[in-house]
Amino acid sequence: MVTGTAAGRPPSPAPGDPVLVVDDLVVEHRNRTSGEIFTAVDRVSLRIGAGQSLAVVGESGSGKTTLAMAATGLGPRTGGRIELLGRDLDALGRSELRALRPEVQVVFQDPHGSLDPRQSVRSGFAELRKLQPERTTWITDEALLERVRLSPALLDRYPHQLSGGQAQRVCIARALLMRPRLIVADEPTSGLDVSVQADVLRLLQEIRETTGAALLMISHDLAVVRSVCEAVIVMFRGQVVEAGACEQVFRAPTADYTRELLDAMPGSRWRSRR
Repeated sequence: MVTGTAAGRPPSPAPGDPVLVVDDLVVEHRNRTSGEIFTAVDRVSLRIGAGQSLAVVGESGSGKTTLAMAATGLGPRTGGRIELLGRDLDALGRSELRALRPEVQVVFQDPHGSLDPRQSVRSGFAELRKLQPERTTWITDEALLERVRLSPALLDRYPHQLSGGQAQRVCIARALLMRPRLIVADEPTSGLDVSVQADVLRLLQEIRETTGAALLMISHDLAVVRSVCEAVIVMFRGQVVEAGACEQVFRAPTADYTRELLDAMPGSRWRSRR
């Protein structure tokens, strides 16, 4: 087990060292009316190392977001083993879990829904700094916004005064402020203009490369993850139907479902190959 530092934070993993290891994860839900059990995630395993990027791809209802939330200890699970930063989550007490949670930051698909409408950008940062003073003194508010390519003039704006792309960058800045070891991006470009999508994806890739944080991206769009992630897991009805390096999966998919996802990409050439 990894021991904590004086500040209670595990030491930084070396590049490639495991940040998240998931073995045979199962998530089941019970229908409140019929009592029937539905398996949302069915014995899924994955591994992601420091500085690495992994995408989980599938259509709505495939279990990809449920997997990500359960795998990072942010959602319920029925079975399986999870190791985060070398620590078995089942072996940790409440205080240890609470101390570990800031190491995982989530960027959701609805940036405006993620921000408190009553808080300016500056006051949102201030709240995080008050909650986690030992983690957040490394950068000023102005420099943080510049890090995500936003003007410091936005610090006193409220969420309704931000465009979708600006709001998503603020959400990324909030995650970055906490110096996480793992960033979970759940459909981070959904609803954004194509040009803004590309900027957000480049930003996430840059943050991963410069901070050494691992990136777990959730998406329904293979084209989105191809430009950012090194490896991909394709899910269908709670199960993994294909996994491997992104380029390998794009060049030679083995599962019919993966081919269908590729067919759905704009400008796809796969239709002529089937």
